[in-house]
Amino acid sequence: MAVAKDAGKMRMQKRLWKMILMVALPLMLVIVVIASIGIWYAWQYNAILNNVTTASDFNQNFKDDVDLKMYYYVIDSQYSEGLPIEEVQSAEAIASKLSAMSTEKESIRAITSVLNLCHNLEEKIYQIADTQDYDARQDQLENNIYILTDLIQEYMYTYLYYEAVHLDALQSRMISGMVALMTVILIMALMLLFVLLGHSRKLSRRIVDPVDKLCKRLEDIGSGELSVCEPIQADVEEVQLLSDGIEQMVGHLQRLMEENSQQEKQRRHAELALLQAQINPHFLYNTMDTIIWLIESGDISKAVTMINSLSNFFRFSLSRGQSIITLAEEEQHIRSYLEIQQVRYHDLMEYEIDIPSELKQYTLPKLTLQPLVENALYHGIKMKRRKGSIRVSAVARDDRIYLAVKDDGTGMTEERLAALRESLTDGGREGFGLRTVHQRLQILFGKEYGLTLQSEAGEGTTVTVTIPMQIKDDKEAVV
Repeated sequence: MAVAKDAGKMRMQKRLWKMILMVALPLMLVIVVIASIGIWYAWQYNAILNNVTTASDFNQNFKDDVDLKMYYYVIDSQYSEGLPIEEVQSAEAIASKLSAMSTEKESIRAITSVLNLCHNLEEKIYQIADTQDYDARQDQLENNIYILTDLIQEYMYTYLYYEAVHLDALQSRMISGMVALMTVILIMALMLLFVLLGHSRKLSRRIVDPVDKLCKRLEDIGSGELSVCEPIQADVEEVQLLSDGIEQMVGHLQRLMEENSQQEKQRRHAELALLQAQINPHFLYNTMDTIIWLIESGDISKAVTMINSLSNFFRFSLSRGQSIITLAEEEQHIRSYLEIQQVRYHDLMEYEIDIPSELKQYTLPKLTLQPLVENALYHGIKMKRRKGSIRVSAVARDDRIYLAVKDDGTGMTEERLAALRESLTDGGREGFGLRTVHQRLQILFGKEYGLTLQSEAGEGTTVTVTIPMQIKDDKEAVV
């Protein structure tokens, strides 16, 4: 049975390779031919175009300029600028360059004539310079110089004409060749398509149908259908292995999701416990020290008030084991905390809590505002080293509640604020308390909820908590 499966697998591979080669080899051949023809035409076209561009550097007023300068020189005019050797040498340099680059017979003949005439013109110019007799110089000017410059200019125009004709002929050949090549390619493509369709029809039942079923299965998985199903039966071993692997993956994914959910719950509870452990011991020690100091100083009423606030603080912290409490309970929690801290820092801190009564019935995870108030006190007000204020407020808008903890403390630099914002999502070292509150809110309510930070150095910081408007029910949500 295994031998039969292996044999079938090999035959299928050979068929697939045959189909691939049947399409790939002609396609590669066509690509090579098209590329070769295109490169050849492009090289020729560029060469001719380069020749025309170089020839265009030839002075269109060559004859007039040289004739006029030689005339002034012969008559010894005050406008004479000397012999026009530079103009002749420039034309000679252009002709030499074109002679080396030209390939057409007529063009080579024309540019060679220009080159020879330039040599001859240069000799005649020096001959006039060596002649002292005025009449002889005039005769050389009319019979030599004027004629040579006229011939040079005429042959240069002749060269341009032949190159233009050659360029036009090349374009015509390019168009004709490409039309013929495209016709051949179209015929070959139709033939290949016909053959390919014939082979594809034979392979469809063995490959395409099972693959379509696999695609449908993957779409169901992508839509959230994670129940394990019977693997798709296929003649091709690779498809069968793929189907078996998908179902095994789904089963494994289910187990991982369940394990991850449990681990996530445990981790969040551990973070909450860690946050409480971070808050309670230091806070309790400092509060008890303050109460002892009040008793020793004889201020019994303040000590009693502080003990009562401390009792309320821990009662709301425990919340009868509940993780979700009302906004009214959270308000009492932070009020107790701020009352205690105001006794300790009466010279440094004042506070205000403004939460409308109609919002107090809505719920949020406990210990949401207290870490923010504590940050405002220790990282904002105390660092300011002069009296500051903390304001806690709440507003409702678009089925959401926005809780703001604002202080007028030292604030943060842009770099510090950016690092703290980044740590809310990437789990950095910055702002453990803020990050824990932010992640708990997003796990419970979704990514659109959580904390947003605004701060300016020397002006203060505002932390805004966004939560949905939800009423507490009998079943407590688990954070």
